[in-house]
Amino acid sequence: MLVGSAADLSFLSFLTHMGPIVLVVWLVALLLSGWLFRADLSARPTNLDALQSLNSREALRDPETLRRVLIVLAGTLVLFFLQGALGISPSFAALTGAAVALVWVRPNIDEMLKEIEWGVLLFFAALFVVVGGLEAAGVLHGIANVLTLLGGLGPPLLGVVIIWSVAGLSAFVDNIPVTIAMIPIIMELSAAGTDVTPLWWALALGAGLGGNGTIIGATANVIVVSISERTRSPITAQLWTRRGLPVMVATLVTASILYLIAFGWMSTR
Repeated sequence: MLVGSAADLSFLSFLTHMGPIVLVVWLVALLLSGWLFRADLSARPTNLDALQSLNSREALRDPETLRRVLIVLAGTLVLFFLQGALGISPSFAALTGAAVALVWVRPNIDEMLKEIEWGVLLFFAALFVVVGGLEAAGVLHGIANVLTLLGGLGPPLLGVVIIWSVAGLSAFVDNIPVTIAMIPIIMELSAAGTDVTPLWWALALGAGLGGNGTIIGATANVIVVSISERTRSPITAQLWTRRGLPVMVATLVTASILYLIAFGWMSTR
């Protein structure tokens, strides 16, 4: 959403450019995850009776609300596909769907606020403050100058450098503030005369895949870990490092190779 809004890239453009690469990367991640968790996947449940007694329908307490939300979601996806024809931004389509869902479902606001992970939101708010401080101190401008010097490598190799640099930062800072920080840097490169069209795709790949490296690498990671802490098998930082880091490296290598191969086609948008 951030990259698309900054670079004026449509939902369909993302789908056609990133879709094929992500499909191959997903297969690599799936196969590697199956190998890394082979011992866990081969273990038999200790209480088969309790497992077989589970009824997934019991988790659905309000089917009418589900039906309404799915209808709104389908409508939002249609807006994404028609984004270019309607001349709207991805953020406008997403906020429109959220607003329609709130008006149609009319949830209990007090109860809904209790379900919000406030600790996670405060964590990311603090990260955004740090990124703002880096920008005010001129650190981001310095990084842009370094990348400008690397412009002689050519767009393909510079894109690979951005993929790995952004991925490394995303793993330890979180991919959302890193993306926010990198957008003005790429815009500065554009002002300096660099063709930044392929660099937007590199930023999207690096931020998306680098977020898998650590627990704090992506918002989804923090939420999943927070939920796992309510169970008997919480996800620890050590477990994530042993499983997530190899997946991150393997998917980055795969994405970098595909990025270099597909660069000519991708640059045409």
